[in-house]
Amino acid sequence: MNIIACIKQVPDSESQIKISSDSKSIVTDDVKWVMNPYDEFAVEEALRVKAKCGGEVTVVGLGPKRVTESIRTALAMGADKGILISDEALDGSDSLGIAKALAGAIKDLGCDLILTGQRGIDEDNGIVGSNLAELLGMPSVTIVEKLEVAEDAKSLKATKGIEGAALVIESSLPAVITAQKGLNEPRYASLPGIMKAKKKPLDVKTLADLGLDASEFGEGARKLKILALEPPPAREPGRIVDGETTEEKAAELARLLREEAKIL
Repeated sequence: MNIIACIKQVPDSESQIKISSDSKSIVTDDVKWVMNPYDEFAVEEALRVKAKCGGEVTVVGLGPKRVTESIRTALAMGADKGILISDEALDGSDSLGIAKALAGAIKDLGCDLILTGQRGIDEDNGIVGSNLAELLGMPSVTIVEKLEVAEDAKSLKATKGIEGAALVIESSLPAVITAQKGLNEPRYASLPGIMKAKKKPLDVKTLADLGLDASEFGEGARKLKILALEPPPAREPGRIVDGETTEEKAAELARLLREEAKIL
């Protein structure tokens, strides 16, 4: 099988995020960049499908040159080769633009299965996978918690959680799957894997290399516009419920919930 894992680089969730002076972006100075956690599930699942069905795993990432660090991490985990789409014209692209660029890099690779995270933890849109499937003319199953690929590598069965139940979907291949937490436990890259990753092929492609029109990407081509970013409101300080006994405290808590919080 020819398996594709699409990844994104995002700020570490422990980084302190500051809003830029334009109120539409974040300050990237001193931000630690890591592979999107949901994409880690996608890479791990790609490696597991490869172990079962054979073939190779290609990791495709998009962004500035620093994204090669995350692609190399995936290669160290066991992926076979990487592709970085890097072009200044991509700066500020929305989810549709990102999907167009990924589709441009993938369409000639002859893939059997595409995996990506169900969402990025930065913009939190969760639509790149579905857009990618539409552009490539493939079926897609999103937010997958369990994946079974048939022995003949011609179909799959995917399980996703819904309220109070689990939904099982069967699909032909090729298809696009977006990975949810719980799909697997991503492996750590071993030292031998890190050493091997340095010698694995990693191609860098521009939009021109992919035959794509740069005018369809970037801030000016966005369908979804960011008007402003604002920090979340500061939390009000907690309150200590007064009372000499447990009963008095419980009664006071009930009163506060009813009269002030108005949730009872």
